[in-house]
Amino acid sequence: MNQQRRICAAILLSLMLAPSRGESQEVSDLFKRLDRNRDGQLTKDEFPGPMFERLDMNKDGTITAEEDRAFVRRQSNRGQIVRLPETVEAVLDAPYAGTDNPRQTLDLYLPKARKDEKPLPVVVFIHGGAWQAGDKRGGFGTVVPLVESGEYAGVSVGYRLTGEAIWPAQIHDCKAAVRWLRANATKYNLDPDKIGVTGTSAGGHLVAMLGTTGDMPELEGMLGEHLSESSRVTCVVDQFGPTELLAMGRSHNNPNSPESKLVGGAVQEMQKVAREASATTYVSKDDPPFLFIHGTSDQVVPFNQSELLHEALTKVGVESILVPVQDGGHGNFRTNAVAQRLRQFFDKHLRGRDVTISSEPIPQGGQ
Repeated sequence: MNQQRRICAAILLSLMLAPSRGESQEVSDLFKRLDRNRDGQLTKDEFPGPMFERLDMNKDGTITAEEDRAFVRRQSNRGQIVRLPETVEAVLDAPYAGTDNPRQTLDLYLPKARKDEKPLPVVVFIHGGAWQAGDKRGGFGTVVPLVESGEYAGVSVGYRLTGEAIWPAQIHDCKAAVRWLRANATKYNLDPDKIGVTGTSAGGHLVAMLGTTGDMPELEGMLGEHLSESSRVTCVVDQFGPTELLAMGRSHNNPNSPESKLVGGAVQEMQKVAREASATTYVSKDDPPFLFIHGTSDQVVPFNQSELLHEALTKVGVESILVPVQDGGHGNFRTNAVAQRLRQFFDKHLRGRDVTISSEPIPQGGQ
């Protein structure tokens, strides 16, 4: 059972690392590692577990390199925007860092019919992908339903991945994006004092860093034309993100782990940088309210990662709510309750509504 869990965790991690935008000419890193005899295919002995049947499309008992590439393509295509609702308008690929790097752009979604004339609070999404894959398109499904209500503007932020730049490039990008929003608030009738952030997995890590480092000039970077603007955020929803890299343990300490690639070397050999890239390092009593949503059976980012930051925030008096998804894995919770808690949290902290957010566990697959 433990071996199967390790395999499933590796599979989930491989999905996070799947190339985007059609970059699938080579097999995935996981395929290469599991193909021990280097014959270009995987058998059930090399790749045990329930995922085997999903990849073995012709059911011949082996997974070929082409089947692996096809699976990666299917995962990459999941995040593509199919159609913008008629009630929403978009400003796509806005450069926030003063560069022509497509990763340093954001998508801004605005309701065509606003509930009132007041400046809109903003919900910012930061995508996951182990800091080395993923795309800002992944935020579409989270922010657009909020925008459709007419009560929010939504933003999805791209950032440089570790194949291009290591830490602290990622947080420099995210902070530059927040500064751009403040600088352009009047143009789009946004409320610069009501900016909430949410992210999944690696994106959860980055929004947690935004929440705890609003008063850390050394992490601001020098990107963009709006350095005089603040990068502080109003509230944070961290969805199953790493918060203390040195406590991840096991395979996360390997030199080729996503965390090691982020900090530029094996995590335990780069402890100073790993601490600098951990939200728990910066907790202070003036941090904004946090909501954590994390599966209790997450085999990619341990549930304890959310517990560590939640406990640190609570200890200094910061409002923090930890919502376990009972038996949930690394996202894909198959329940509407997660989106409901997220909406309640933003309604409270961005729209000033008298809302009580429950910390009761959410059942995996429940309503």
